[in-house]
Amino acid sequence: MRSEYKKEDLGIGKRGKYYNAYRESNNLVRLIPEVAKAFPTEKAVNDALLALIKAARSSVSGPDSTNAEGLQ
Repeated sequence: MRSEYKKEDLGIGKRGKYYNAYRESNNLVRLIPEVAKAFPTEKAVNDALLALIKAARSSVSGPDSTNAEGLQ
């Protein structure tokens, strides 16, 4: 903090004021090292998961169905 600022002039802060909003807007997932080696980038992880979702949905509902997100 700069010397011209005094702590008492800043007032009392509220700890965790934006914590819940931050948690709701971010979905951080930790990968185990073995998975991280196979999918080293965010794009690689997302592409693999989208392919898995697409395969799972087509095997359950048939090859010609489309879901709400536009995946076939």
